[in-house]
Amino acid sequence: MKIVLILFLTCVISFMFRGDIQMTLTKQTTIDSLGACQGVSVQHGKVFLYGDREVGMIRRFSFDHDTLTYDHQECKLTIDGRNVINHPTGIAYHGNLPVFMGNSVKPAPGETAWKAVIYCINWTGLWKTGTLDGNLLKTITDDACIQGTRPEYVKYHNKWYVATADYGNHGNEVRLYDPERLSQCSKTSEPGVLFKKFTCTPWVQNLYWLADKGIIVIIQNQTEGRKWRFTYVDLEKSIQTGQQQVIKVVDIDERKDELEGFAFSAKKKGIAVTSSRKNNVNFMNIAW
Repeated sequence: MKIVLILFLTCVISFMFRGDIQMTLTKQTTIDSLGACQGVSVQHGKVFLYGDREVGMIRRFSFDHDTLTYDHQECKLTIDGRNVINHPTGIAYHGNLPVFMGNSVKPAPGETAWKAVIYCINWTGLWKTGTLDGNLLKTITDDACIQGTRPEYVKYHNKWYVATADYGNHGNEVRLYDPERLSQCSKTSEPGVLFKKFTCTPWVQNLYWLADKGIIVIIQNQTEGRKWRFTYVDLEKSIQTGQQQVIKVVDIDERKDELEGFAFSAKKKGIAVTSSRKNNVNFMNIAW
């Protein structure tokens, strides 16, 4: 009887969560000197905003209630002054595991293939020197991708993997890479790098891992480069079936600009960033 009751309660909680995810904009603000903001990473109570200013760069911020205050710490993603990660898309950071950053560049005129590169970097060294000089550990061509790369750590069966996804509207996938193999390879098509993959919907800008729920949030646009969409996906079931298993899709129709990134900043609070020049950093409440 106890087992039946536990299973029933689990189903009820799961149903309530699946049916009632709400995301509400609470504050919109403009943060300058980012270029077009490409994403946000929250680590140990600090907020890292990255963009494609005159060079790829990251700035660090602290929380002051519902406001971000600049810590006057900035990194340029350059080597010898040369712009290396010129269009940063994703930071995969977790504990002592290797740190990866993505770079997704549209084809030049006359070309068809996207340039998709994952960089393994010395995160501590990057913040000591302020550049990639001496801190770029490995450059990996993401040739297993279809269109672009956006790394994020996820956990599957007690092991951490680097998840990434495509942007476009044809054949999109979420792929899981083994972080140890990834940190040692030259291209993601090498044996042992790709672990699992599943298909997903288009216009993916970034990924976010909800560790306590086993959910990967696909941060995307409703159409190419426009309008906000958050797709909550069951990672376990998606890997089992080979297709994204959607728990909930949340569209924020009041915003017509290009959503680029999102991260939870507290249990039920988040930060969404866009490439717009105004109102590019947005605070949200999340309820379920």
